[in-house]
Amino acid sequence: MTIKQGLISKVAVVLGGSQGIGYRVAFQLAMEGAHVCILARNKTALQKISQDIQDHGGQASTYSVDAISREDLDLVFQKIKQSHGGVDIFIHLVGGFTKFMALEEITEKEWHEVLQLNVTSAFLATQTIEPILNDGARLVYIGSIAGLGPNPHAKSYMPYGVAKAGLATMVKYLAKDFGHRKITVNMVSPGTTATERVRQLRGDEALEELANRNPLNHVLQPEDCAAAILFFVSPQAQGVTGINLNVNAGSVMY
Repeated sequence: MTIKQGLISKVAVVLGGSQGIGYRVAFQLAMEGAHVCILARNKTALQKISQDIQDHGGQASTYSVDAISREDLDLVFQKIKQSHGGVDIFIHLVGGFTKFMALEEITEKEWHEVLQLNVTSAFLATQTIEPILNDGARLVYIGSIAGLGPNPHAKSYMPYGVAKAGLATMVKYLAKDFGHRKITVNMVSPGTTATERVRQLRGDEALEELANRNPLNHVLQPEDCAAAILFFVSPQAQGVTGINLNVNAGSVMY
């Protein structure tokens, strides 16, 4: 069975799907035949991706939501249940940070905010969506090579790395907890990827320098990560769970 044959008529929820890697994932899922429910805070960005998907013959619904509000998430997931029934695919792409800081500059507030955005949001979303997941559903979370340890070739940010390491462990626990329902739970951990946010944070020149240091001499694109996520939600991945797949052009190999 091809990916497309396996995704037609599936209901996919993409949390954090309005831009960057999330945009590419949501768009690709729609092109493979799924009805994609895209959740994010930015209403303008949501309108754009919805229109892009429809212009290319896909189906999408959008919902504005605060990803760290249990009440917001519960309300939106109930709306999805009423409109589309149970959920077959859930992809959590919320995360990131705003700037690099030295250890002595990191405030307690900053520490908690980064962990809340990158790992607590995943916990809240998973706990809230669990009642409307269909048996055999596929869950995928976005990690980072930062969760493996400091990048030897570039600036690293400890709170972000700690959060992604925690998320990687959570994925393993979820894979065990959901296994009896034939629900798979996996993670994709990209290296530094040329999204708009990362370009602003690091700059194009730094991205090219990083690419020159990886074995493939490749500037990672959102499509690279989206392809890995599409595999995890495909019929071919029915026997794969609890895995953290690094998509980093070989820049870090551990």
